[in-house]
Amino acid sequence: MADLSQFSAWMAAFKEKIDANAAELTDLDRQIGDADHGSNMVRGVAAVAELDADSMADAGAYLKKAGMALVSKVGGASGPLYGTLLMKMGGALGDSELTKDSFFAALRAGVEGLQARGKAEVGDKTMLDVWFPALEAGEASDGPLSTALAAALEAAEKGAEDTIPMIARKGRASYLGERSRGVKDPGSASSVLLIEAAAEAFAH
Repeated sequence: MADLSQFSAWMAAFKEKIDANAAELTDLDRQIGDADHGSNMVRGVAAVAELDADSMADAGAYLKKAGMALVSKVGGASGPLYGTLLMKMGGALGDSELTKDSFFAALRAGVEGLQARGKAEVGDKTMLDVWFPALEAGEASDGPLSTALAAALEAAEKGAEDTIPMIARKGRASYLGERSRGVKDPGSASSVLLIEAAAEAFAH
């Protein structure tokens, strides 16, 4: 069975990163969105931190609860999107043993759920421009989970940078058309933080 403490450590690391980068996320969102991505995510990760991980049956149940907390507390599109990612991931992981393959199989379920919820494609200047490259890099890695997550993080960081010259085709930023060029997608920036937190929490 997957070690529940590593998954709660993942969410704790994500909270630290969101809290530290909230102003930057809001600034990105001020340029091409509603200027609330940072504050929304801070509220969401605070709700996740209130969960009692020790009372959960397994890591899958914990991820589902974390996803539900994000959906209920985060406004805008990011709550349902991040919530769907974690809930689908938790459903796929269940009480499986934590391996590179089980983690990335669960992550694929999460990312595909995220895509179905957001109805976006890679290239639309959304968080999918981070999640699909990260997922594919991790799946292609031959090493253990820690090595795969390091590869996923590298791909995620590149994916987020790649959103800068794109024109947004989904979400609030799409209303700006050409003016959405030149700014990193805020959801892709926060997605990198979630993958970075995973690379730290599952490093051993």
